[in-house]
Amino acid sequence: MPTYTAPTKDIQFVLHDLLKVSEAKTPGYEDLEADFTSAILEEAGKLTSAVLAPLNAVGDKEGCRLENGVVYTPTGFKAAFEQVKEGGWPGLDMPEQYGGQNMPAVIGSAVGELFSASNQAFTMYQGLTHGAASAILAHGTDAQKDTYLPNMVSCEWTGTMNLTEPHCGTDLGLMRTKAAPQADGSYKITGQKIFISAGEHDMSNNIIHLVLAKIEGGPEGIAGVSLFIVPKFMVNDDGSVGARNAVSVGSIEEKMGIHGNSTCVMNYDGATGYLLGVEHKGMRAMFTMMNEARLGVGMQGLAQADVAYQNAVIYANDRLQGRAVTGAEAPDKPADPLIVHPDIRRSLMDQKSFIEGARAFILWGATMIDAAHRSEDKDADGLVSLLTPVIKGFLTDVGYDMTVKAQQVYGGHGYIEEWGMSQFTRDARIAMIYEGANGVQALDLVGRKLAQDGGKHVMVFFDLVKNFCKDNAGVDADFDKDFIEPLKAASKDLQSAGMYFMQNGMKNPNHALSGSNDFMHMFGHVCLGLMWARMGLAARTALSNGASDTAFYETKLATGRYYMARQLPATALHLTRIQSGADTVMALDAANF
Repeated sequence: MPTYTAPTKDIQFVLHDLLKVSEAKTPGYEDLEADFTSAILEEAGKLTSAVLAPLNAVGDKEGCRLENGVVYTPTGFKAAFEQVKEGGWPGLDMPEQYGGQNMPAVIGSAVGELFSASNQAFTMYQGLTHGAASAILAHGTDAQKDTYLPNMVSCEWTGTMNLTEPHCGTDLGLMRTKAAPQADGSYKITGQKIFISAGEHDMSNNIIHLVLAKIEGGPEGIAGVSLFIVPKFMVNDDGSVGARNAVSVGSIEEKMGIHGNSTCVMNYDGATGYLLGVEHKGMRAMFTMMNEARLGVGMQGLAQADVAYQNAVIYANDRLQGRAVTGAEAPDKPADPLIVHPDIRRSLMDQKSFIEGARAFILWGATMIDAAHRSEDKDADGLVSLLTPVIKGFLTDVGYDMTVKAQQVYGGHGYIEEWGMSQFTRDARIAMIYEGANGVQALDLVGRKLAQDGGKHVMVFFDLVKNFCKDNAGVDADFDKDFIEPLKAASKDLQSAGMYFMQNGMKNPNHALSGSNDFMHMFGHVCLGLMWARMGLAARTALSNGASDTAFYETKLATGRYYMARQLPATALHLTRIQSGADTVMALDAANF
């Protein structure tokens, strides 16, 4: 069975050597001293490694079952959920007013990686609840917050988001779910939603569904969509759980992965709902949840890559196969371990350099969320909005690829369920689809985010890269060659792609949109290149200052050099594809595919 060890030391490096969180001016960051964050991560690491990780394979094998309208979660899930609740983990970064601990989002993200890596299907129950609670926190009335948030923050009640219908996914303007106004100010919600994660289960006293629906007589299309709070059980005036609402589970989906999470078809048959936010502005309220979810899903790509990589490293060191081409490295054994072979090393370095770069990228993004929410920093808000589709799309695309690479290290055993490696690949696959498929993320990036606020935020990003290179050029010749020059070249490729879109996209939008996926990946590589250049500088500084753990920092530098030399040059390929335009992409008539 696969194992999982929380990468607390590497997270601490990102938080303190790279981001220097305790020195930041964001309110609440002054408390994030290394000893404090280490204690949180160590406790989360114990829970995720000892309790959640062993249940990962159980959830994958057993799945969820529907009996008489009730969904039962896999063996051990309910007891583990109680441990998670008792530890206060669901409310780690939620307001104290509603029972949370008011930690910054950067700590929530760091801990969230450990939960997702150890058991993604399980963690989704509390993750969806966090997102639903955030939407109510941002858009609800005081009465709605008081009614729902204390129990959602503690996960006594869980939450969902209900968008998709059988005939519409991304195009939510086509939805048919209706909301009929009632004399008491409530609405009767009627319709069917599909693919609802954690839509029904046996681990909480109530489930608070956030449901998109159209108020009768409202505008057509997306402009007529509103968001409603629809509890599974009505909530009495004293806050207790009351009568069952007219919402039920029709079935649970049989899926490729995340078997331990109940993905449901939900039926609303005149269920009582309450408007959340402004009438006909449901998408505004839902996107509070969606944007948080997209950052969390990007983290799932990293998390599955990391747990798969950890096990691949163990296997590569244990499995004896062949001899090193330069001579036996384990002459006392019948063969050398796999890790002596250059192609295995290449695969593991691909994984390691992506994982550590992605971790830095996500936590950097979380610091921007904190700056936006805690300091009302509009520039930080704009930059993380630009980077959200990159975090979601690039990290889940590549994270999935890395689970395949980890599986490949096992050879035939990677294909056999006994070894457990296929679960990471299957679980990672959904992250490329839900919360907006990655093709949609790429279109959002190129079609909306680049031009947002007159292109201000992408220019801020380019200036960040430019200023880093300028400020650190000449640190030493090796650092220039290994980190600064590759980053400058990649950033130049990204700017050239943006210029191509400006010059050609107005005349023919297909020229821009056909290159959107390449642009998203190019942007992701530049972001990881920036992270690696900054981490390389931090590691170099630590060594210069006499850090005791020289092996850790030297390993960090070597891993960074690998990424800059072997991965970052992919920007040139993406640029060539983008500049080829749309003609070859759009050449065939639909009938000729």
